[in-house]
Amino acid sequence: MRIKIAVLTGGGDCAGLNGVVKWVTKTALDRRLAAKRSVTFDVVGIMDGWRGLIEVNPDDPESCARHLKHLDENVVRTWDRYGGTYLGTSRTNPFNPENDRSEKLIENVKKLGIDVIVAIGGDDTMGVAYKLHIKGIKTVGVPKTIDNDLFGTDYSLGYDTAINVITEEIDRLRTTAGSHSRIFVVETMGRHAGWLALHGGECSGAYIILIPEYPFDINCVCELLQERKGMEIRYSIVVVSEGAMPKGGKEIVKDSRIDDFGNLSLGGIASYVADAIEEKTGFETRHIILSHLQRGGSPSARDRLMARWFGIAAVDMIINEDFGRMASFVRGEITSIPLKEVIKKLKIVDIDKYYDTERYNGRRSVL
Repeated sequence: MRIKIAVLTGGGDCAGLNGVVKWVTKTALDRRLAAKRSVTFDVVGIMDGWRGLIEVNPDDPESCARHLKHLDENVVRTWDRYGGTYLGTSRTNPFNPENDRSEKLIENVKKLGIDVIVAIGGDDTMGVAYKLHIKGIKTVGVPKTIDNDLFGTDYSLGYDTAINVITEEIDRLRTTAGSHSRIFVVETMGRHAGWLALHGGECSGAYIILIPEYPFDINCVCELLQERKGMEIRYSIVVVSEGAMPKGGKEIVKDSRIDDFGNLSLGGIASYVADAIEEKTGFETRHIILSHLQRGGSPSARDRLMARWFGIAAVDMIINEDFGRMASFVRGEITSIPLKEVIKKLKIVDIDKYYDTERYNGRRSVL
């Protein structure tokens, strides 16, 4: 039996995506493994996520050449060394109620002879994979999000690299913050979950960390900074997640744009916090938004390893016919979880376990 695998990446880019594509391809086409299997594989990459499967014309060779990429071991040999996604990505939602194109996608999948789709992405991408599974398309998910908020897995691709970027950038900020005796407010990504801000702040030694799970009192923030100033420390670093909110307030929205999945465009909380600190304390305060820097760069060692494990797991799931599931990493082991259990259930920071609500920082007790 011959199975045609289609691989795609959806949502925001991050480090580790190319590695998954490499290891899906290498594992599926491995000659030694093929001799032990009852199936053989072909692997094709879908350009630009779900959009590629919608826009491709299976009857037009030029369209196929534009939207599909033949994958073999030579093509993907060095991919795991590089960030981003060579397959491209998009935030296209085939099931958008205002423009439902799911039937077109399904029709194209059948015309192209695709037997199973490996979808690498976050909650929105997994949601599409689950809906396609319900409609009879065989799908396998691989977790990707620098926010690390996907339910059902302890780790999602891109997270470790993003934490390293946050730590490195804050280390750089310290030299100018200390030279000028300034407070710097650093905004990280993290729409609903504060893992990036919390762990990035802890790794970089930030004095205050503000996360979406616990609305902050700006007066308390200022009191903490004034208390520290009295200790003759020349500067302070405040890390704030883009989804953090002041008590009684709302998320800070950058603009009126809403993506295909209904997500608002967040951004600006660092500016709000910096302005409030300077107004209430008189301390010179600056802000910086790390934004897409957190997505970029070469994958860390951990993201390269996790990409390998997840890619191999995806092929194992196909062989075992574990469709409609997502590969996951739980308690140090690779396993899988039904997509139905993943979607619309975010993994957020447990305040009682990980966050000190008096210090606005990570807890100093681990037991």
